[in-house]
Amino acid sequence: MTNDLTKLFRGTDTVLPEGDLEQRLEEGRPLRVKLGMDPTAPAVTLGWAVVLRKLRQFQEEGHTAVLIVGDFTAQVGDPSGKSETRRRLTADEVRGHAESVLEGFRKILLPDRLEIRYNSEWLAAMDMADVLDMTGQVTVAQMLERSDFADRFDAHQPISVMEFMYPLLQGMDSVAVEADVELGGADQLWNLMMGRVLQERHDQRPQIAMTMPLLVGTDGEHKMSQSLGNYISIDDPADDMFGKVMSIPDRLMVQYFELATDVDLTEIGAISDGLVSGDLHPGDVKRRLATEIVDLYHGSGAGIQAEAAFDLVFKRHEVPDDIAEFPLPSDDPVFLPVLMKNAGLVGSSSDGRRMVGQGAVKLNGEVVSDLELDRKKLMGGVLQVGKRRFVRLS
Repeated sequence: MTNDLTKLFRGTDTVLPEGDLEQRLEEGRPLRVKLGMDPTAPAVTLGWAVVLRKLRQFQEEGHTAVLIVGDFTAQVGDPSGKSETRRRLTADEVRGHAESVLEGFRKILLPDRLEIRYNSEWLAAMDMADVLDMTGQVTVAQMLERSDFADRFDAHQPISVMEFMYPLLQGMDSVAVEADVELGGADQLWNLMMGRVLQERHDQRPQIAMTMPLLVGTDGEHKMSQSLGNYISIDDPADDMFGKVMSIPDRLMVQYFELATDVDLTEIGAISDGLVSGDLHPGDVKRRLATEIVDLYHGSGAGIQAEAAFDLVFKRHEVPDDIAEFPLPSDDPVFLPVLMKNAGLVGSSSDGRRMVGQGAVKLNGEVVSDLELDRKKLMGGVLQVGKRRFVRLS
């Protein structure tokens, strides 16, 4: 184990208690580094990848990655940062999402020194006595120290008892796997600290809480989220991924370099200085950023090819030569939102409806405003969503 502290601390927001990680690393044993991910959506985004890549960095330093798939907690719903009670997911929805995201997790994490656990293994087995014992270890006053709960309480907005349970269940995950370190986004710090409380109650050494900043989405305002549609998936085609990165606001570039690439921190500092001084053109820097991210998920050289495709569409306003073909359904008329979903142009039929409503769907270069079109009109045409996604209909 090399324990490169610069590497392990890169891109971190908070590490608590201060100095504990260094002390534990000096013990010379592999640490058990936990990351819990609730499969509440089907894609692995660059936002999720921030903490997954941190987990991989611990693997590279010789430590054990303990990935908790929250198949039980996903049905409860994490209230972190929420101003209202979340809709509960069904067990079938969670299983479907879990199958999808696990493949993405494995693209980022090393196969060695990896444990993948489902928290239904221990949480579903708890009986009422176990639940009462768990809830008896914390107070309502402790729960209301959490800002989002306190804000909702002060505003007389409902908080379900089940939402109070979520951080306790997440803390029990740490107890079950005997975590040395738990990773999470900046909005997870309170939950991670609750894990320390429960570990102490179970006579375990409390874990170290390590959080990373929340990656802002392509809209430049909110954290990257599949529900908001402002996300970049690690499974996006290279051309689409390049174009999405090019759409982010310039002010986010340095954050993306630090959290979403492997570019050396010294070089990132030079890029930041160059942008401030005007020595570097933002457009050139963003192209470098997009190339780095595409290469990371599609292999060396993929970024250069994606840049060429980007220029073909945006500089010369041409349709790419190598767009995929997609067979039309036998239905007549054809319902566009479902067609776009099945063709991989949008994530869901509701996304398709929204894109049509926004005027972002074109057929042969003309904006489409209807949700249904005659099959004959679509046959042989080029269907375009946004500025980067195309299919030729056959």
